[in-house]
Amino acid sequence: MPDSKPNVQPACVICRGPAGDPELDRIQVWEDSLWRLTISLDSEVLAFAYLEPKRHIPHITDLDGEEARTFGAVLARVSRVLQTETGAELVYAYVFGGGVPHLHIHLAPHSTGDALNTQMIRGEVTEERLESGASRITSKDFPALPEEQQRAIASRLQVRLRKEEGDDI
Repeated sequence: MPDSKPNVQPACVICRGPAGDPELDRIQVWEDSLWRLTISLDSEVLAFAYLEPKRHIPHITDLDGEEARTFGAVLARVSRVLQTETGAELVYAYVFGGGVPHLHIHLAPHSTGDALNTQMIRGEVTEERLESGASRITSKDFPALPEEQQRAIASRLQVRLRKEEGDDI
Protein backbone atom coordinates (compact mmCIF):
# COMPACT_ATOMS: atom_id res chain seq x y z
CA MET A 1 0.00 0.00 0.00
CA PRO A 2 1.67 3.29 -1.01
CA ASP A 3 2.29 5.77 1.72
CA SER A 4 0.93 9.24 1.08
CA LYS A 5 2.73 10.73 4.10
CA PRO A 6 6.00 12.51 3.42
CA ASN A 7 9.11 10.51 4.27
CA VAL A 8 10.52 13.17 6.61
CA GLN A 9 9.44 16.45 8.15
CA PRO A 10 12.26 19.03 8.00
CA ALA A 11 11.16 20.67 11.28
CA CYS A 12 11.22 17.31 13.12
CA VAL A 13 14.44 16.83 15.08
CA ILE A 14 14.08 13.04 14.92
CA CYS A 15 13.60 13.10 11.14
CA ARG A 16 17.00 14.77 10.89
CA GLY A 17 18.59 11.50 12.05
CA PRO A 18 22.22 11.76 13.18
CA ALA A 19 22.20 15.50 12.38
CA GLY A 20 19.54 15.99 15.09
CA ASP A 21 21.29 13.82 17.69
CA PRO A 22 23.49 16.54 19.25
CA GLU A 23 20.39 18.62 20.07
CA LEU A 24 18.94 15.59 21.86
CA ASP A 25 22.29 14.68 23.49
CA ARG A 26 22.52 11.19 22.06
CA ILE A 27 24.41 9.07 19.54
CA GLN A 28 23.29 6.53 16.97
CA VAL A 29 24.43 2.96 17.65
CA TRP A 30 22.48 1.00 15.01
CA GLU A 31 20.29 1.43 11.95
CA ASP A 32 18.72 -0.51 9.14
CA SER A 33 16.70 0.79 6.22
CA LEU A 34 13.61 1.50 8.41
CA TRP A 35 14.76 1.93 12.03
CA ARG A 36 17.50 3.54 14.07
CA LEU A 37 18.62 3.13 17.68
CA THR A 38 20.26 5.90 19.66
CA ILE A 39 21.72 6.03 23.16
CA SER A 40 21.31 8.99 25.50
CA LEU A 41 24.54 10.64 26.59
CA ASP A 42 22.69 12.31 29.49
CA SER A 43 20.87 9.60 31.42
CA GLU A 44 20.67 8.23 34.93
CA VAL A 45 20.59 4.74 33.39
CA LEU A 46 23.32 3.03 31.39
CA ALA A 47 22.36 2.76 27.70
CA PHE A 48 18.95 4.47 27.93
CA ALA A 49 17.96 4.16 24.28
CA TYR A 50 15.44 5.35 21.71
CA LEU A 51 14.14 3.17 18.90
CA GLU A 52 12.51 5.18 16.14
CA PRO A 53 11.41 4.77 12.55
CA LYS A 54 13.38 6.76 10.00
CA ARG A 55 10.16 7.68 8.20
CA HIS A 56 8.07 10.35 9.92
CA ILE A 57 5.40 8.44 11.83
CA PRO A 58 3.92 10.76 14.47
CA HIS A 59 2.50 8.27 16.99
CA ILE A 60 2.19 4.55 17.71
CA THR A 61 -1.39 4.72 16.38
CA ASP A 62 0.01 5.83 13.00
CA LEU A 63 2.40 2.87 12.66
CA ASP A 64 1.84 1.17 9.32
CA GLY A 65 3.61 -0.38 6.35
CA GLU A 66 6.98 -2.07 6.67
CA GLU A 67 7.61 -0.41 10.02
CA ALA A 68 4.50 -2.06 11.46
CA ARG A 69 5.49 -5.41 9.95
CA THR A 70 9.03 -5.34 11.39
CA PHE A 71 8.38 -3.56 14.70
CA GLY A 72 8.19 -6.60 16.98
CA ALA A 73 11.30 -8.31 15.66
CA VAL A 74 13.36 -5.11 15.75
CA LEU A 75 12.16 -4.22 19.25
CA ALA A 76 13.01 -7.70 20.55
CA ARG A 77 16.45 -7.70 18.92
CA VAL A 78 17.62 -4.29 20.14
CA SER A 79 16.16 -4.90 23.62
CA ARG A 80 17.98 -8.24 23.85
CA VAL A 81 21.28 -6.59 22.88
CA LEU A 82 20.74 -3.75 25.37
CA GLN A 83 20.03 -6.27 28.14
CA THR A 84 23.06 -8.42 27.30
CA GLU A 85 25.53 -5.56 26.95
CA THR A 86 24.43 -3.72 30.10
CA GLY A 87 23.84 -6.80 32.25
CA ALA A 88 20.36 -5.47 33.02
CA GLU A 89 17.68 -7.68 34.55
CA LEU A 90 14.99 -6.24 32.25
CA VAL A 91 14.56 -3.66 29.53
CA TYR A 92 11.55 -1.42 30.08
CA ALA A 93 9.82 -0.09 26.96
CA TYR A 94 7.83 3.15 27.15
CA VAL A 95 5.87 5.00 24.48
CA PHE A 96 4.57 8.40 25.57
CA GLY A 97 4.04 10.46 22.43
CA GLY A 98 3.31 13.79 24.08
CA GLY A 99 6.66 15.47 23.47
CA VAL A 100 8.21 15.17 20.03
CA PRO A 101 5.51 14.06 17.54
CA HIS A 102 7.68 11.35 15.93
CA LEU A 103 7.27 7.81 17.23
CA HIS A 104 10.13 6.85 19.53
CA ILE A 105 10.19 3.97 21.94
CA HIS A 106 12.15 4.64 25.13
CA LEU A 107 14.18 1.54 26.03
CA ALA A 108 15.52 1.56 29.58
CA PRO A 109 17.81 -1.23 30.77
CA HIS A 110 16.86 -1.82 34.41
CA SER A 111 18.59 -3.50 37.34
CA THR A 112 17.58 -3.54 40.99
CA GLY A 113 18.60 -0.36 42.76
CA ASP A 114 19.01 1.84 39.69
CA ALA A 115 17.22 5.15 39.04
CA LEU A 116 14.14 3.56 37.45
CA ASN A 117 10.94 2.55 39.16
CA THR A 118 7.86 0.64 38.17
CA GLN A 119 5.38 3.39 38.99
CA MET A 120 3.17 4.18 36.03
CA ILE A 121 0.47 6.09 37.88
CA ARG A 122 0.68 9.39 39.72
CA GLY A 123 0.15 10.03 43.37
CA GLU A 124 0.92 8.10 46.50
CA VAL A 125 0.79 4.42 45.66
CA THR A 126 0.20 1.25 47.61
CA GLU A 127 1.39 -2.17 46.60
CA GLU A 128 -0.54 -5.34 47.36
CA ARG A 129 1.10 -8.71 46.81
CA LEU A 130 -1.36 -11.08 45.13
CA GLU A 131 -1.58 -14.83 45.73
CA SER A 132 -0.02 -15.41 42.30
CA GLY A 133 3.08 -13.42 43.28
CA ALA A 134 2.09 -10.49 41.07
CA SER A 135 1.66 -7.05 42.59
CA ARG A 136 -1.36 -4.78 42.35
CA ILE A 137 -0.26 -1.15 42.49
CA THR A 138 -2.94 1.43 43.15
CA SER A 139 -2.94 5.17 43.65
CA LYS A 140 -4.43 6.69 46.78
CA ASP A 141 -4.91 9.93 44.83
CA PHE A 142 -6.51 8.40 41.72
CA PRO A 143 -8.92 5.57 42.56
CA ALA A 144 -9.63 2.81 40.07
CA LEU A 145 -12.37 3.52 37.56
CA PRO A 146 -15.60 1.56 38.04
CA GLU A 147 -15.40 -2.08 36.96
CA GLU A 148 -18.52 -1.62 34.81
CA GLN A 149 -16.72 1.07 32.82
CA GLN A 150 -13.69 -1.20 32.32
CA ARG A 151 -15.91 -4.13 31.27
CA ALA A 152 -17.82 -1.94 28.81
CA ILE A 153 -14.65 -0.77 27.05
CA ALA A 154 -13.30 -4.35 27.07
CA SER A 155 -16.45 -5.51 25.26
CA ARG A 156 -16.21 -2.71 22.67
CA LEU A 157 -12.54 -3.55 22.06
CA GLN A 158 -13.31 -7.27 21.64
CA VAL A 159 -16.01 -6.53 19.07
CA ARG A 160 -13.87 -4.05 17.16
CA LEU A 161 -10.80 -6.28 17.08
CA ARG A 162 -12.82 -9.31 15.98
CA LYS A 163 -14.42 -7.19 13.24
CA GLU A 164 -11.05 -5.96 12.04
CA GLU A 165 -9.33 -9.37 12.29
CA GLY A 166 -7.47 -9.98 9.10
CA ASP A 167 -7.42 -6.29 8.24
CA ASP A 168 -4.11 -4.46 8.40
CA ILE A 169 -4.94 -2.55 11.59
